[in-house]
Amino acid sequence: MSKTPTTVEVRILDKEYLVACPQEEQEALLRAARHLDTKMREIRSSGKVFGTERIAVMAALNITHALLERDTMSDATSSLLRAMDSRLDEALGEPSGNES
Repeated sequence: MSKTPTTVEVRILDKEYLVACPQEEQEALLRAARHLDTKMREIRSSGKVFGTERIAVMAALNITHALLERDTMSDATSSLLRAMDSRLDEALGEPSGNES
């Protein structure tokens, strides 16, 4: 597959944007654009934030927060799994060490 970018049209808050993107990444770009459009529409419909730029910044902050929370949860889960694995190794090692 070629990494040569092609132009993809995405629509966010009723505005069209042309984005250079490798062909193999186009579906991911379109999913990201749909996700951003959804989040921006949610913020706009709340009536608390006005102006496309402010809506975009709030959507970016919300998406980034969710991503960082997921990463933090992932790190915490990984630490917990490592600790559990270590305890299992210790527990499984004890019976074989006590046998004569």
